[in-house]
Amino acid sequence: MEPVPRVVMLAAYRFPHGDAMSNRLLQLARSATPPGASTLIINDWPGNDRQPESVALPPELRLITLSAAGGGGRFRRWAHRQSRPLRVLRALRQAGIPTGDLTGVCIPLGLWNLSTWTVLRLTLRCPLTVDVLERHDPAQFRHGRLTPYFIRHRWHSFLAARLADRVIAISTTLQRRFARPNRATLVVPPQVDCADYDQPAPSSLQGGLRLLYAGTAGSKDHLAGVLEGIRRLPETDRRRVRLTIAGMTQEQATAVSDLDDKAVADLGDQLVFLGRVSRDRVLAELRAAHFSVLIRPPGGYAEAGFPSKVPESLAAGCPVLLNHTSDLATYISDGREGIVLAGPGADDVREGLRRALALDDAQWWQMSHSARERASAFDYRAWAPTVSAFVTGRATVRSGQDHAGGQPAVAPRRSGE
Repeated sequence: MEPVPRVVMLAAYRFPHGDAMSNRLLQLARSATPPGASTLIINDWPGNDRQPESVALPPELRLITLSAAGGGGRFRRWAHRQSRPLRVLRALRQAGIPTGDLTGVCIPLGLWNLSTWTVLRLTLRCPLTVDVLERHDPAQFRHGRLTPYFIRHRWHSFLAARLADRVIAISTTLQRRFARPNRATLVVPPQVDCADYDQPAPSSLQGGLRLLYAGTAGSKDHLAGVLEGIRRLPETDRRRVRLTIAGMTQEQATAVSDLDDKAVADLGDQLVFLGRVSRDRVLAELRAAHFSVLIRPPGGYAEAGFPSKVPESLAAGCPVLLNHTSDLATYISDGREGIVLAGPGADDVREGLRRALALDDAQWWQMSHSARERASAFDYRAWAPTVSAFVTGRATVRSGQDHAGGQPAVAPRRSGE
């Protein structure tokens, strides 16, 4: 007989099909499940996309997928969002789950609104935890502060900061923003299942340096700086570098990121665009790459978030070439798990690439081994005792944070330790 779910996780993603939000939900749900219990994920499928066939989930998780919204005008979409908690309660009744037996509910910030808090808090009578992954800046949007999405994001943040019983934050920057007296907060970076990743299998560095960027860059990741850093290398070194971009076509990259056609054309066949690919293909590219690259500007959005690309790359044994933002300095030491750049500029990238090109295979394999070792700090199993106690309200509250203190799981290491 299956255990009765004690924790409920809400979502409105294309779950569980591989994007960063779905991956966050999957691993957070696994770590939030108390021993001997199960967690129910209620996913309000977004848009009017056709839902895929069911996918096998870990045995401790159950999934209920609500019907798609079906598009419609602005008012209809608003009404659909406001009615979500009622549809969640109906799903619980239809699944035969007694609401009084639940010990915790976790809701992503994007779904947090007054109707959700009011209905679920009064009906379920258990702690409501909000999972906060980002804080957007006006500069990210064409219309700045007048962008409807930005306004909604800040409104949800305002409500969550005042109404949530508990807050999970993806970074210490966000944890500080949401900390309140007598309200527990916990920092949980992106999690991975290290068992999902095979051993790395790159070619010898003698044949050239293989770099990988996986994701959709937008304005947050400075791909133009990466390309310019490659172009500024001496010609003999430049020809040894190959960059693969998985997640965008060339047309998409030049439309939504800071890339321009001239820089792309200048690198020719050294630059490969794969477009949107499956998660299995991304993992295969990580196995074949020498470094994944992630260049972000300091401050703002980059400090508030935590790139999920980093733990995934470490788990695959692919060291990272990046500059420190957010809590990355806690996990990435220069020369151990990757190469840390002095800044996000093209000259900083060039210097990092020069150092990467100077490595021999033995040095790279040592760095790869350190990366996989460090990935254990992100494995959901390491977080399970803390997260499950936190979401179910069993963690001790101390002046705005729980017993884990909202602190990273590991202490930073200095280069060369």
